[in-house]
Amino acid sequence: MNKPKTSAPPSAGGNAAPADQPTFRSNPEVDAKIDAYIKDNPKYWTYVQAMPRERLERSVVLNEVRELNRQQRMREGLMKRINSNPALKHAYDTLVKDLPEDQKEGVIAQIARSARRAVARTQGQQQTKGEAVGV
Repeated sequence: MNKPKTSAPPSAGGNAAPADQPTFRSNPEVDAKIDAYIKDNPKYWTYVQAMPRERLERSVVLNEVRELNRQQRMREGLMKRINSNPALKHAYDTLVKDLPEDQKEGVIAQIARSARRAVARTQGQQQTKGEAVGV
């Protein structure tokens, strides 16, 4: 998949200068996955190629909106779990006590996600070791 990369800094409006067109980088691993998917799903690829440009663009934006909604739901669930446990809430509040108020919830969610991944990784390693030993 190609990622846009601009060499010019954004203008005051937040966009690159109009004369600058973004350049796209190529990731061979991602491109290989895409090519394999296209090869395995030729009807879908034909469907995508036949889409009008505006519809295709809107589909890309819809995927971004869905991803942002998914992240928001996950964050809300995480915060709900933290807020329902007073001891856990106090521990996180202690960790972020010196941060500006508008950053606290985001940092708490970040720490909680990291902790959750670490626990899952540790549990996964323990299961793998247990299977190798025959437990």
